[in-house]
Parts: sequence; C-alpha cells; structure tokens
Amino acid sequence: MNLPAKTKLQDTPTHRRMPAYEALAQDIKNLGVEVVFGLMSDDTALFVTALDMVGISFHGARHENTAITMAEGYAAASGSLGIAVVGRGPATANGLHGAVYASRTGSQVLIIYGDAGVPGSELNTLGPDYKAFNSRGVLSAAGLQVFWAASAHSARTTLLDAVNAARLGHAVALLLPTSVQLTEIEVDEQNPLDGSAPAPRQLEAARPHAVKAAVELLKDYRKPLIIAGIGAYRAGARDALEQLAEQLGALLLTTARGKEMFRGHPYNLGIIGSFTHGTARRYIDQADCVLVFGASLNFWTTSFGSSIPDVPLIQVDASRTHIGKFYDADVALVGDARLVAEQLSAALPARTGDDKPFHTLQTSESIAGHDMGSDFAAAHTARTVDPRSLGIVLDELLPENRNLVYDAGNFLGIVPYISVPGPDHFKFTNNFASIGLGFGAALGFARARRDAATVLLVGDGGFMMTIGELETVVREDLPLIIVVINDCAYGAELHFLKIHQRPVETSLFPDIDFAPIAEGFAFEAATIRSLDDLKQMAPMLKNPEGPILLDCKVNADVAGAFMSELAAFESGED
Repeated sequence: MNLPAKTKLQDTPTHRRMPAYEALAQDIKNLGVEVVFGLMSDDTALFVTALDMVGISFHGARHENTAITMAEGYAAASGSLGIAVVGRGPATANGLHGAVYASRTGSQVLIIYGDAGVPGSELNTLGPDYKAFNSRGVLSAAGLQVFWAASAHSARTTLLDAVNAARLGHAVALLLPTSVQLTEIEVDEQNPLDGSAPAPRQLEAARPHAVKAAVELLKDYRKPLIIAGIGAYRAGARDALEQLAEQLGALLLTTARGKEMFRGHPYNLGIIGSFTHGTARRYIDQADCVLVFGASLNFWTTSFGSSIPDVPLIQVDASRTHIGKFYDADVALVGDARLVAEQLSAALPARTGDDKPFHTLQTSESIAGHDMGSDFAAAHTARTVDPRSLGIVLDELLPENRNLVYDAGNFLGIVPYISVPGPDHFKFTNNFASIGLGFGAALGFARARRDAATVLLVGDGGFMMTIGELETVVREDLPLIIVVINDCAYGAELHFLKIHQRPVETSLFPDIDFAPIAEGFAFEAATIRSLDDLKQMAPMLKNPEGPILLDCKVNADVAGAFMSELAAFESGED
C-alpha cells in the first residue's frame, strides 16, 4: 500500500482528526450496525480492525463468497442491513458469485470492497499491480449498483448514499480506495452523519374498476384457490387472505418461499407446484378459479406450467411489471396484497354454504389426515435411505423452533417433508441457480436468530465447495445443525443425464464420510445410513449443545419431483 501525504489538521474540543477508515467505522456504528461479516485483505485490514475497536462484532469467513452470503443471510433473517467487507482485486473476483446472488434476493446488503488508490495518489511505485482489477466495471456488469469514494472528504457521504440504496432492498457495492481510507480528515464528533432510514413505501390499493372486474369474474365460480407468495407474507396479508378465503369458500396455498404462511388453517393445502402433496393435487384439479397474491408464478410454482389449472386467473402484485411476467393473468390488480384482499372482501357479496363446496368437514378432514409418506414408496437400500423418508423423520426430531436454510440441488425434493414455524424461518438460496451458497446464508441466519436452531440442508456437492467454513462455525461460535444430503453425486446433473439417456459416470463421486472430518473441527457428528441411525440422534438434535453435522447417505436414484417436471416440459408433454 502507498501512504498519502498527511494533511495538517489540528484537534479541537469538538473536532478530531483521524484516518478516513476510522471515521467510516464510527459512522457505521452510529447507523446502528452491530455486526459485520467479511474476509479481510491488506487493503481492508485497518478498516476491519477499526470496526472491531468501535464495538462492532466482526465475523470472518474462509472465503469471500461465504462472507457475502453471511451478510445476506443476516439481512434476510433480521430484516435489517447486512454488511460484508472484502478486499480488492482477487478478493472481489472470488466473491463475485456471492455478490450476484445477493443482488437477486431483495435483501438489504452493503458489500464494502477495498480498491486501488485513486489516480495520482501513487508516485514512483514499483510495479506491476498484481491485484489490478476493474471492480467498478465488473460489478456494474454483474448488476450491482456501485458507489466509489473519490476522496476522503466525500467518503462519509458516499457511505451514507450506499447505505440508503441498500436499505431499499438491494445489494450494493461501495469501493474504498486505499489512499482514501488512509487520508486523515477532520470529524465533528458532535454532528454525526444523519443515518435515518428512508421513509417506508406508501402502500397502494388497487384501482376501483380493477376490483370491480375481479368481483364480477368471481361471481361465476364456486371452487376458487388462493395462492400467496412471499410478497403477500411480507405485506402482512395472512389475516386478510384467510378472511377472503372464508367469504369465497376458497382453499389456500403458498409458493415455496411462502411455506407455512397458512400453517394451522383447516383449508391450507400447503405448497403449490413442484412440492405439492397428493391430497392438494386432487383439490387443485377441481378448482374453477385462481387468485394469486404477491407471487411471481415462476416454474417452481407452476411446475413448468403444469400445476395451475387452466381456469380464470386473477393476479395481485404491488409491482405492475410482475403481473403476467411468467404466467398469463386474466385480471390484473396492482396494489398491496393486504389492501387488495381487503378491497375484494368489502366488495364481494355474501355466499351461502351451498356456494362454498370446498368448505366442508369432509374437505378439512381429508386435508388434516394427509400422510406425507403415502405419496411415495420408500426406496431404501442396504446402505442408504430414501431422502423423502429422511425428511419425514427429521421433521419429528429437529427442534420445533427452527430455521431451515437450503442450498440448491436435487435434494430439494426434501422440502415438503420438513415444516417450519412460518415463511421467515425458511430460506432458499437458489436465486442464482447455483450450489454452494447455503452455508454462508445459514451462518448469517444463525447470527441473527440465536433464539432458534438454524438447520442447513446441503448436498454433498455444495458442501464440498464450502467445507472449510466448518472452522468458521466453531471459531465464530455460530450455532448450526448441518444435514448433508449425500448421494455421492451432482444429483441434479445425474438425473438430467438420465433424462437424456447419457452416461452418468462423470456426475458420480466416491462415498466420503464427512462425520470424522467434522469431528476434527469440534462438531458432534454422525454418519446416517438408515432411519434407525437417524432416530438414535434424537437426544442430540432436540437439545443441541454445540454444532452438529449429520452425513446422511441417501439413495441417488430418487429424483426431486421437479426433475420429472423438467423432463415432461422438455418433451412437450402436458
């Protein structure tokens, strides 16, 4: 690093001079930030130590992708700003995977990067700069909004601009050149930066004529479905949608990300799409109308277009551009999910019991009596378990107050079989359609939600990409239960090759036993090859006293339901 010439400043009773990195650390503290994640480099090390010195808890990862996904997981779990600090050049390139993922989640994430000194700050330096990298160009091309601190005197306001942009639900990048960080500036300690959060978004109701059109359409149908996505949950629409369902005689469903939003309701069918159970499918097929609130209707939700019946569809979303984006809507209502549900309830005429054929004792008993294990014939082998059966037993053994964080892969077929208290206890990390990001997100969740057990479900492929973070769990004292769904393969690719009748050997891997490796990192660990092996872990799982890893050997022949849906879609079948 190249130290700039010191500016001659004098301390006064209210003004103090300090390097810009110290002022920025104090500004972050004054914004109410209590925790930062990262992986320090020589160009961010002083800044990281300054964060620690002002009382901000710093959690260091073993890889930049993990550092960034930790911040995203923390932001998702806490609903507040998540900050990651990583270095410049190779560190920025290393973390690009995590940065792109974070930018697609809608979480409030600020990624602070080191950067090369500003032009003119480096004189007679020996070269070359092996860390030279066009961070602004690359990060911008990757879809992130990039802020660059051009000078030490503007760095603090640039920080505030970046924070405010992130608080709108974006992942943004802030580049801090080394020369800027090290320049001394004068700080008025009695007048900190104004870090007040931006005003909340003004909620909008749907236009009256759109509500009228929806009401007119609904008059002709008696077996409606209401599908709620994560947008409806975040809008606080549960009570309003349950009231609307009661008026219409509708059955309730959610997207995968809205999992358990209607937990406990007698007419809750669970998840629609790739994770739907048999009883729900039977009722979905009988529906004559569909209302969708705060859901994008992507291929998970629609099972590549096959799970939603070909009936009139009303779509409600706060963003006009989301309506009809992936699936056609017949009536569009632009507005807040809760407000629109209330508008519809107020405008709909009353219905008699005969006009609500879905709302019967027989229906509610059928839903309540559904046995998740009845949807499949368990395919255990002598040394592996059926992943679906594994999920059913895990649902019984894991602590009731739990967060589930999923990596991505074929093992996501386990999703329907493990419940959570509500949508904010459930997290997918497949926003970039990639594996290896779940570990970091789970660590961030665990830091934000110490009052609940955080469970990471990860395939052996994604786990091998991030196995070094076992040390992070223990060093940073982050409570975590890791369930490795180990099919000794890249499972999705294995079944993709089978669909196309191609050799699968290149997708297979040796049967590595991860339990002894985890024990070397001070985990309690076990290898699971049968349901009896799993049930023996009950005392440990109910009352975890430290990090736990279960290496669950599963039958690789069991494909997630979405794999067969993909095959049908590609072949042109209905």
